[in-house]
Amino acid sequence: MTIRQEDEKDYRQVFELTEEAFRDMEHSDHQEHFLVEKLRKSEAFIPELSLVAEDENGKIAGHILFTRIQIVNGSESFESLALAPVSVKPEFQNQGLGGQLIREGHRIAKELGYQSVILIGHEKYYPRFGYEKTSNFGISFPFEIPEENGMAIELIKDGLKNKKGMVKYPKEFGID
Repeated sequence: MTIRQEDEKDYRQVFELTEEAFRDMEHSDHQEHFLVEKLRKSEAFIPELSLVAEDENGKIAGHILFTRIQIVNGSESFESLALAPVSVKPEFQNQGLGGQLIREGHRIAKELGYQSVILIGHEKYYPRFGYEKTSNFGISFPFEIPEENGMAIELIKDGLKNKKGMVKYPKEFGID
């Protein structure tokens, strides 16, 4: 598999892949493929952090997207990234491809100067990449989720030190 930046010609394949990846997911609103399209057109979009994994025949097997978010605490605001979504074609799931996309995304994000990533995800999956509960950092969400599903990672040492507050998502996420 080759991991590279997503290109405009990939949009159709990524749309179909994302829909397929989440089709049978229990904890999903099944709108992830539309979210990716909205986020690409937003100010939160970072082209270098929309990555695809393609096989030797040029078929896309996975996609990951990191977008800009804010952690807001009164008048203070800190920039971070949201990881959402990570999509792997069902026939490639459970083979480490999602992990490869996550690690490569972290590497590029760090190179671009980002210090942290926040996500909502499976409490047994993301900790293997260094994610821990956002509550450990004093970070909360603007909606109710089980505490163990809100997670963050510091891409650099102390990347979230003294950056407490509530996550503010871009309007494209549909969260007010």
